[in-house]
Amino acid sequence: MMKSFIEVDPKSHFPIQNLPYGVFRPLMMGGPRIGVAIGDYVLDLSVLDAEGYFDGTDVDGKGVFEQASLNEFMALGTKTWRDVRSRIQQLLHEDESILRDNYALRDIALIPQKNVKMLLPAQIGDYTDFYASKEHATNVGIMFRGKENALMPNWTHLPVGYHGRASSVVLSGTDVRRPQGQTKPANSNAPLFGPSCQLDLELEVGWFIGPGNERGKSIALENAEEQIFGLVLVNDWSARDIQSWEYQPLGPFLAKSFATSISPWVVPLEALEPFRIAGPDQEPEPLPYLRTNKPSSFDIHLEVNLQGEGMKNSKTISTSNFRYLYWSMAQQIAHHTVGGCNLRPGDLLASGTISGPEKEMRGSLLELTWRGTEPIEIENGEQRVWLEDGDQLTITGWCQGEGYRIGFGEVTGRVLPALKQSYTLSHI
Repeated sequence: MMKSFIEVDPKSHFPIQNLPYGVFRPLMMGGPRIGVAIGDYVLDLSVLDAEGYFDGTDVDGKGVFEQASLNEFMALGTKTWRDVRSRIQQLLHEDESILRDNYALRDIALIPQKNVKMLLPAQIGDYTDFYASKEHATNVGIMFRGKENALMPNWTHLPVGYHGRASSVVLSGTDVRRPQGQTKPANSNAPLFGPSCQLDLELEVGWFIGPGNERGKSIALENAEEQIFGLVLVNDWSARDIQSWEYQPLGPFLAKSFATSISPWVVPLEALEPFRIAGPDQEPEPLPYLRTNKPSSFDIHLEVNLQGEGMKNSKTISTSNFRYLYWSMAQQIAHHTVGGCNLRPGDLLASGTISGPEKEMRGSLLELTWRGTEPIEIENGEQRVWLEDGDQLTITGWCQGEGYRIGFGEVTGRVLPALKQSYTLSHI
């Protein structure tokens, strides 16, 4: 098994087999730059680039690691990503002396993660959220339309998605303010305005687009994975009561635009290759542009943990797996572009809520509590139906190898109370 000269715990998310990319700023001095996570450290790629360690690759002389986002690196494509990743693995290998024995360079290039501030990994121009878990779509459909009409007629024929709000994508650790909007309770004849009473999480995985495509030209399914720079964890917060009133006929709006949290480290698709598996059987067979014969999913274990205000420890409320997604990342990209939509470097696509076949595998409180009718126990008799002010959500995930993990770190967020607002009406 490949090992680094840097000691890495077997349960660490960041062994030499992973090397996720992120944007960071040292706490002591200096501006944003790009690094990779290795164990408890960040390897500063801008330092290695300045020392000439990426000579001969397509990043040489471009200054892509001195940027405040990964966009320029993402745009360079799969060959460059592979070359850079291979060079980093070589430099960090336990048998390679170039960096291992150069203590002066190590002091500059290797920074403890506790001594850096992580930033958003990309300048996100567009964000698309899909609805790709059949179990999730079925559960929601049963609640709102009944078992006989759980899935809409189009669901098994195409990856359903909607255009999200890129400006409110926030980094893990950012507090999330309870949104306000219109709701219409069943016992009310008219809509009411106020804070959402049904605030929810959504367990998702997202991926960043690399080079992208020209407007008017689609990305073929067999080439779609070449567009995936890497993956992150996503909590796409949702205000269910606002959504149920506003979503017809055009879909989510205020209920989904207030915050989407992502993890800071972007795991390269190449790091996940040992964990590639087949996704669920698709019936009916998709149309030719969505049809594939190769395994297109990955065995990624996912967990959601909730810690209420005053709780000493967090409680695991859901465990799921990326493998349950009915529509693959490649299929979602192919469908997204088949009409001529152009994807650009740094665009974020997300899976939609990932739920599994068992109750404990449901990726939202909407499902876990079955629309509020089955409260879940969290600690000392305390229950949850929806998220309460002060609750902190933590999503984590990893692929388990023999003696190592390919992990995503965490995406966390704490719920803050809604802002108090006053409104005055003036008549002219």
